[in-house]
Amino acid sequence: MKRYLKAITVGLASLSLVACLQAPQEDAGLNQPQSAVAVKSTTQTLDLKPLSGKFNVNVNQTVVEAFERKQSDVWVQGAGVVTKLLPDDNKGSRHQKFLVRINEKQSLLFAHNIDLSPKIDALKVGDTIEFKGEYVFNPKGGVIHWTHRDPKGQHEGGWIKHQGNTFE
Repeated sequence: MKRYLKAITVGLASLSLVACLQAPQEDAGLNQPQSAVAVKSTTQTLDLKPLSGKFNVNVNQTVVEAFERKQSDVWVQGAGVVTKLLPDDNKGSRHQKFLVRINEKQSLLFAHNIDLSPKIDALKVGDTIEFKGEYVFNPKGGVIHWTHRDPKGQHEGGWIKHQGNTFE
């Protein structure tokens, strides 16, 4: 029991030391407020900005409400930032898949049908997109599909806008 208590005491002392070493500097000149942080890697530079400042909060309101109400088959329109590119789904109708963050708490999985609409070849992590499509609830944030025209004209059509181009 004494060895156990000693280990806890040493662990707590270590945590306190780490907390002290990581404490913010008091010099106001070193801690200027920043609206963006540049993250550099060998492959790309990603300019991270708070989404609430990047988009009008109301732009994604219908998506947020559909998620909160656990609704599906709801037509939504919004905007967000691509956070991850996923492998294309080539089983049955082919779909380009990627994740888009629409606010600080919610991301959407996009299933963009590339048999009915052109693939967005230039899409990269960090890119901003606008979209219109059908929302399907899932506990992880939801799925957006029907981001294209209906070739039969029987279903409402959607789209994705990326770098001035509209994919529908």
